[in-house]
This record gives sequence, C-alpha cells and structure tokens, in this order.
Amino acid sequence: MSVDSELTRAGLPQAHRIVVKVGSSSLTEGGGSLDVAALRALVEVFAARRRSGGQVVLVSSGAIAAGIAPLGLSSRPRDLATQQAAASVGQGLLMAHYTQAFAQHGLRVAQVLLTAEDVVRRGQYKNAQRALERLLALGVVPIINENDAVATDEIRFGDNDRLAALVSHVVQADALVLLTDVDALYDAPPASPLARRIARVRTARELDEVAVTGRGSGVGTGGMVTKVEAAAIATGAGIPTLVAAASQAGRALDGDDVGTWFDARGRRIRTRRLWLAHAAHTRGRLQLDDGAVRAITHGKRSLLAAGVTGVEGHFEPGDPVDLVAPTGEIVARGLVAYSSEELPERLGRSSHELRELFGDGHNRTVVHRDDLVVVHRRA
Repeated sequence: MSVDSELTRAGLPQAHRIVVKVGSSSLTEGGGSLDVAALRALVEVFAARRRSGGQVVLVSSGAIAAGIAPLGLSSRPRDLATQQAAASVGQGLLMAHYTQAFAQHGLRVAQVLLTAEDVVRRGQYKNAQRALERLLALGVVPIINENDAVATDEIRFGDNDRLAALVSHVVQADALVLLTDVDALYDAPPASPLARRIARVRTARELDEVAVTGRGSGVGTGGMVTKVEAAAIATGAGIPTLVAAASQAGRALDGDDVGTWFDARGRRIRTRRLWLAHAAHTRGRLQLDDGAVRAITHGKRSLLAAGVTGVEGHFEPGDPVDLVAPTGEIVARGLVAYSSEELPERLGRSSHELRELFGDGHNRTVVHRDDLVVVHRRA
C-alpha cells in the first residue's frame, strides 16, 4: 500500500508497514516485574502479521519496569539516576525475552535505542533512518526504545508514545498502532456508566469537548493524554493512528471495530522537519525582529544575522533553538549555525558586513531554511 493512499481501519490488515507501540503496563505484572506470558502473546500477534507479508516496527516500553524487580525496588523510581540504572538492567532482560519469543516464530530482532539528540542532528538522523530501513529490508523486526540509560531530563523524547509517532514517520509507515491498558478513548472517564467509546476521530476539533486526563499506570510514564498527543503528531503528518488495548492486539491489527481510530489529517512532510518540531529540546532562544519573523514564516527564507536582536542560552553549532518574535511568541525552531559565543557580535549585521569583519565563510546564515520548521505562523 502506498504511504500516500488513504488508509481506513478496515484496510489495516493490508497495510504493508506499521509501527506498533506497547506500553509498560501491557508488559508488566502488578508488582512491576515483567509479564513474560503477556509479552509472548503479543509477539505471537506480531509474528502472524510478519507471516502474512507485513512489516512491523515495534516501539516497546518496559525497560525500567523490567529492572524494578531485579534491583529490589518496590516501585518505579522517581529520580533520574535510579531510572537509568533500572533501564540498564531491564533493557537487556526485556530484549532477551523478545529475542527468544520471536525466535520461536523463526524471526530475528534488533535492538535500536534512540535519544532525541541522536536524531535531531543531520548525521545521526540519517544514520537512524538508514539503519531502520536496512533492518526491515533484511527481514528483521526492529525493537525501539528511548535510550533511558543515557538520556537526560533536558534531552529526551519524554514518552514512547511520542517516540512511536516520530518513528512512524521516519520509516514511512502506513499506520501507527498504540497498544495500552485502556481499550479506547472515551467521551467521559471510562469508569463512568455514561462513558461511550469514541470509535473514530476525523478531526482534532472533535476532541475539543472531550476531557482527556490522567497518567498511565504506576510503571509507565504515559496515559491517554500522551496517546492523543502522539496521534496528533502522526495524523498531522499523514499517518492514521489506532489506540487500542494490548489484550485486543490481534483484533486491532485485523481491522475489527475496537479501540479509537484517528484519521490522517495532514500531508506527509519532510521527516527531519517533523523530528525538529516534536523531538528536539531546544538549547536556546534567538530573539527576532518583525522583518525576520515575516521572512521565515511567510517568505520561507533562511534566518540571517541582520534579523536577530538577542541570544539566550548556551548552544553549539547544529543545536536546536527556538526563534522568538518581539512579542515573546515562539514562531519557529531551527538548527543554529553558530555557537552562543560567536553569534552575539554578529547580531544585526548584513552578510556584506560579516564578510568584511570576519572574512569569507563567516557570513553564513544563522539558521538555513532546510533546518527550520515553523511552529506558529503569525497573521
């Protein structure tokens, strides 16, 4: 199926390539330890999909949860260092079970650990895309997780729902499936007797009156809020999304009327722009004048030093920064070509002045249009 065709729920069984995200709560038992039986049941569903000719990219949570019991912890740790330790122990255990479970179906798996830093820079991003495409071409099932052992609070995706949405665009998936411990999105808290399942979401406006609240389980970081946010990222980039219970994984992939289906809304954009808009944690802010704001938001031009009025934060060339209007509103995000030490003495200067003062090669654009994404277009 072409990635540009309009996929419906009924057409999901024929989709060539899907990204499936499995949450921690679907892979763990009540005490937080890994539920091997649940993992194997899910692998059986994914293996059946592979046998039918489809490709599956699996984004799996569960590393931190899998490390809780071996480390003798009573619950998911809250501090970053212990989370990283649990992830280091748990990731190996998680992959060992996945490797064994898929091997029983004659399938090989590959571990792919990503950080936001890995994919926001051009070189690392291209490597990630190339590696995933090659694994799929070789018939391998990539199993992706955020690299929690080295990620920091400042440089991370934040949750695997968001990561899955971005991965679905990197691999040009036909659909994204988010499996969780809640069977669908409801128009009221699911425990309410008046709550009704929302079977299909055609536009984001349909959710304006729906109260989407609540975190996930005690072993996960997400909840229905992050599922809806991930669906917005994916569908806004042309990829339909299904949110369903992990216990209904087989029926969900068969196209049955379970869960909540989010129609694709936008057209597919350049993948790096999607990563930049949703995955990058910026290192600084550049204050722009009104002319520069108009040039980058409406003129689709590169940002020049002449339009920059101020610099905040500490960053190096290639780091993501927010581009801010005189009102304080963030209008764009981009990869800066100068460090925070180099840029201040260039502010407000034309390309001609930069050449005269610093020589050839030092009059480059501050943010090239190919490394820039508009996040809010001013009237």
